[in-house]
Amino acid sequence: MSHQQSRRDALKLLAATALAGAAPLPFGQAQAAGNLRIAMVVKALGIGFFDACRDGGQEAVKELGNAELIYTGPTATTGEAQIQVIDGLIAQKVNAIAVSANDPDALVPVCKKALQRGIKVISFDSAVGPAGRIMHLNPSNNDLIGSKCVQMIAGTLHNEGEVAILSATTTSTNQNTWIEKMKVEWAKPDYAKMKLVATVYGDDLADKSYRETVALLKAHPNLKGIIAPTSVGIVAAAKAVVDNGLVGKVYVSGLGLPSEMKAAVLAGATDTFAIWNPIDLGYTATMIAAALVKGEATGKAGTVVKAGRMGDIKIGEGNEAAMADPFTFDKTNIEKFSKIF
Repeated sequence: MSHQQSRRDALKLLAATALAGAAPLPFGQAQAAGNLRIAMVVKALGIGFFDACRDGGQEAVKELGNAELIYTGPTATTGEAQIQVIDGLIAQKVNAIAVSANDPDALVPVCKKALQRGIKVISFDSAVGPAGRIMHLNPSNNDLIGSKCVQMIAGTLHNEGEVAILSATTTSTNQNTWIEKMKVEWAKPDYAKMKLVATVYGDDLADKSYRETVALLKAHPNLKGIIAPTSVGIVAAAKAVVDNGLVGKVYVSGLGLPSEMKAAVLAGATDTFAIWNPIDLGYTATMIAAALVKGEATGKAGTVVKAGRMGDIKIGEGNEAAMADPFTFDKTNIEKFSKIF
């Protein structure tokens, strides 16, 4: 890692630390006078990852000085529920919508409707189909995320044993993309003795993810590892391993928040897991949305969007951009980062 990169990471960490103690604002409350209204529509309310995205969005609107963040989402992780939320935002005549899609195709018509009304629509984290948004912000590079998930569990299992995947919903854009990228990595000769035996879906609901994990453990008595590329699923899976007395026999890895995974790591149910900073993700998505509204960016392939402390975000093929590489957490750093997000 270069000195410049280390300095950048340190600055991000300081910013995240400062945010960690900030109290969330009530729904729709302006942080400063002005009429720039940016809506952040998440997969569902009450998910820690998206609460952290909200904190980043609040930091961004405070920095912009003439904006407010409307943080909202459904209670169910379905495309239909998000459509109702977005329809409401269109009626409110917001300036921009940044959405993490539950269903890439189902959201296209309502997002096109928003675009036709002059609302700048982008997706982040989980993409809306290209016809329904100006651009998409990936939290990281999809190839790196997929390979990282396989490499982490392989490192724990020494490249040998049965492994299953616990995903979110069957229609989740990012989950499906990452699983495909995992399979590309998995096809390498290094993993010939590490078999993928099942892929199940917990719908980003804690109770369903827990039940799916318990069912996996019963159906596959020789299971050694579970990859959950979802912050809800990984916590539920680790709890199921602990509750079933399988610590040291079955390991859970994937994508999660340090604050929510601390217990699993210290208990030994998880050796390593990864994530990017969700505070940075919410901040970046909000900054991009504001730049589009102000006419400071187009979001088109080959262009750059200036995103405050996150620097220049380069827009690539398909009007998509990547924010940062995933970062690995384990017993050596979990205490430090669990206090931040």
